[in-house]
Amino acid sequence: MPRRPQVMFEPRKSPIQARSTASVSSILEATIQVLLDVGKERLTTTRVALRAGVSVGTLYQYFPNKSALLQAALRRHLMEVTDAVELVCTEQRGRTLREMVTALITAFLEAKMRDAKTSVALYSVSSDVDGARIVQQMGIRSNKAIVRMLESTSDPLPADPQLVASMLQGAMVGVSRRMLESGAAEKQFDMLHRELIFMACAYLDAYRQMVGENVTRTVTKSTP
Repeated sequence: MPRRPQVMFEPRKSPIQARSTASVSSILEATIQVLLDVGKERLTTTRVALRAGVSVGTLYQYFPNKSALLQAALRRHLMEVTDAVELVCTEQRGRTLREMVTALITAFLEAKMRDAKTSVALYSVSSDVDGARIVQQMGIRSNKAIVRMLESTSDPLPADPQLVASMLQGAMVGVSRRMLESGAAEKQFDMLHRELIFMACAYLDAYRQMVGENVTRTVTKSTP
């Protein structure tokens, strides 16, 4: 049985000069526009080059094929979300848990929903371009930033910061995916944003109360 050819995802080269960076940015913007206009099946490097205003040869200097284009567009989108998470986590160091959670959830959802149609379109191609690996990489970056933020809280942290960070990430990703899949992200944003903050704060409050009760029981038992 003949082996399937391996798809090349990685860019041929990285832009160095400002002019090259601008060309790559234009190409990736055009990739998203073409994806939204005609879908992934009809998207071609020729269509993208035409929309970006560059030659196909220029496009091929950076991206060897359609898959590499789509992966780069997905990576850039996820990096923007991750950058937003890292920034807010840095800004919120030393604050209360409630302030941290509110700011984190707000920044994440705003970055994710800034262009809901683009998010949906890129998720539709994720499985075709090794998107799971990119999601994992960005998730690790976000997790580290959230853990560092939680470790600096002015409140007593009721649980292992790694566990709390993972729970917050899972809740944010799940709610954002629910919004995107519903097809009404803009209409549901305010409600789900508010409810997600309420749920996260209630989780932390309940955890703190449970830990406090356990400490009280332990002290009571040890008192003669």
